[in-house]
Amino acid sequence: MLIHLHSQATTTPKVRAEIQASDEPAWVLAERFGTTEQTVWKWRKRDSVNDLSHTAHRLQTTLTPAQEAVAVALRKALLVSLDDLLAVVREFLNPDVSRSGLDRCL
Repeated sequence: MLIHLHSQATTTPKVRAEIQASDEPAWVLAERFGTTEQTVWKWRKRDSVNDLSHTAHRLQTTLTPAQEAVAVALRKALLVSLDDLLAVVREFLNPDVSRSGLDRCL
């Protein structure tokens, strides 16, 4: 069976299931499995023993959807580099836009 664990995971699905099924105090389980009490509490609250996604559910952006559409249209029409487009967008659309935010938009 192939298990995909988060790279920093200190427990396995089997250990997590044991934590969820146990009535012992959190400090006892933490000591037994080599984790912290907070880890025990976290797995007791969850319904599943699988890792949850760590990607952002909503990307932080300063551009509105209309500004994003204008930026994409400018890129297609002018065929300029990202840095040149960033200068144009900062000058005329939104002075707070970041280079990485504009890159994600494109």
